[in-house]
Amino acid sequence: MGKIAFLFAGQGAQYTGMGKELCEISTAAAQVFQSADQLRPSTSQQCFAATEEELAQTCNTQPCVYCVDLAAARALEQNGVRPDAVAGFSLGEVAALCFAGAFEEKDGFSFVCRRAQVMDNAAHQHPAGMAAVLKLDNETVEKLCQEFVKVYPVNYNCPGQLVVSGSSCELESFCARVKECGGKAVPLKVSGGFHSPFMDSAEQQLKQEIAQFHLHAPSMPVYANRTAQPYPQNVEDCQMLLTEQITHPVQWETTIRRMVEDGFDTFIEVGPGKTLSGLVKKIAKDATILRVQDGETLTQTLEALGKTAEE
Repeated sequence: MGKIAFLFAGQGAQYTGMGKELCEISTAAAQVFQSADQLRPSTSQQCFAATEEELAQTCNTQPCVYCVDLAAARALEQNGVRPDAVAGFSLGEVAALCFAGAFEEKDGFSFVCRRAQVMDNAAHQHPAGMAAVLKLDNETVEKLCQEFVKVYPVNYNCPGQLVVSGSSCELESFCARVKECGGKAVPLKVSGGFHSPFMDSAEQQLKQEIAQFHLHAPSMPVYANRTAQPYPQNVEDCQMLLTEQITHPVQWETTIRRMVEDGFDTFIEVGPGKTLSGLVKKIAKDATILRVQDGETLTQTLEALGKTAEE
């Protein structure tokens, strides 16, 4: 086995009940939720019992998914699994940075709550949505976006899958054009047009406030969405990458390819769902792909790594 990477899930993977089992079987996971509840009361109950509609609201989605991501990683760590590097998809990058020590846990959670708030505000100011375009190459999707005033290619997920952000008044027409060209457009469970100019006001707000969250250089490599390279050791550069991330495309396919080139052959998705596992499978077919989101997947992953869960 080569190097191990944890991949932290992003927004859109949320579901009612996420994180509950992890808290029941891992004291380290439970501590993540206890700390979050001190700063944002009832975060754990929102994860465990809120409706899909409530969880789909950006101001709720981001803190909740962040907690499940970090709880899953802490549960693995408690059982002796430590990665050589981490990466996170969009929101997941904040959890990855916290796990890598770039944030103290309370600062990381406070930042993600503020990030959610300013992005939610921007989403209300500029009504938009996102759709995953399948079965078309990136160049074709980029050209289709150019036919519209406010439709942007934003998440370069894997071969044959590029996510766009588009204004509410144009997205339906864009999806129809995708179908005309032989592709398929799948709307995403998000409440804004992320990683695009729709989020400009959110980026500017976070740039003004980022210093108060005490971000510093991570203690292990954290591959950035913005560059597909590890975060630098310069604090100002780290702050810039993290704030600019919300208005720029996620270079996920390039990130995974870079990690494979750097010797990573085992990827463990931490957090709700299995979206990232599916993407990695399409990018790095020879990689070992595992995931942790509940008790069953934690046990399966530990067994695959030759470890036994702590009682």
